[in-house]
Amino acid sequence: MNAPAVLAASALAPQPGWARLDADSLRAKYVEQGAFLYLPEFLGPEVTAQLVSAVAAVTPAINRNYLPGHKQGGSVSRHVIDELAPFIADLYRNPTLIGWLEQLAGERLQLSPGDDPHAYALYFYTRPGDHIGWHYDTSYYVGRRYTLLLGVIDESSCRLEYELHTRDAGITPEAGAVQIAPGGLVFFDGDRLRHRITPLGERPGERRVSLTFEYVTDPRMHAGWRIISKMKDAIAYFGFRQVFPR
Repeated sequence: MNAPAVLAASALAPQPGWARLDADSLRAKYVEQGAFLYLPEFLGPEVTAQLVSAVAAVTPAINRNYLPGHKQGGSVSRHVIDELAPFIADLYRNPTLIGWLEQLAGERLQLSPGDDPHAYALYFYTRPGDHIGWHYDTSYYVGRRYTLLLGVIDESSCRLEYELHTRDAGITPEAGAVQIAPGGLVFFDGDRLRHRITPLGERPGERRVSLTFEYVTDPRMHAGWRIISKMKDAIAYFGFRQVFPR
């Protein structure tokens, strides 16, 4: 599947590069693909380099997990990122970036609540077999949850495999796969895209690190769903210390 070419631009401050992004055509592509968009180039090299530095800063805090038949890998939550790599938090909150994403989504986006460890997080695939199986980024919020996936490091054979239109009545699902280069972008409605990351290969030195931002349309969450969400995050991703910080 071909994606429109996009001029690289810094995500830290409004500047002419952002204005040159053709939001109307990208929005049309996003809708056509069932609330999914892939851009091979999005962040400028300076921003990407800062994200690579952030990876080095948080590496000692990686929480590794293994769920038989579903996932294996490492994760670092927003709580650790706030302490060790605050640049990422600034990028997540950047109003120009949020406004551009709102044009794609076609609705107002809000930041995830401060206690959500998934609001912005780094995911590490660094050992052979690291992967995550087929899933949706299910929203436990009253509103929708949108995922922005940014490539940071990819020296791997991993692929993001996905299926479009699995929940669109009358449309035949469409399969695809991409390797997200550093600075690349994937944006989608979490409840509509079925996807997975294929296993890391056996070649020495293979590694993949990605960054996700989660935005919501309504940050409210019922108490029961909050408990389920936090337990899932503690067991499957970040560990109890990162999900329930003091």
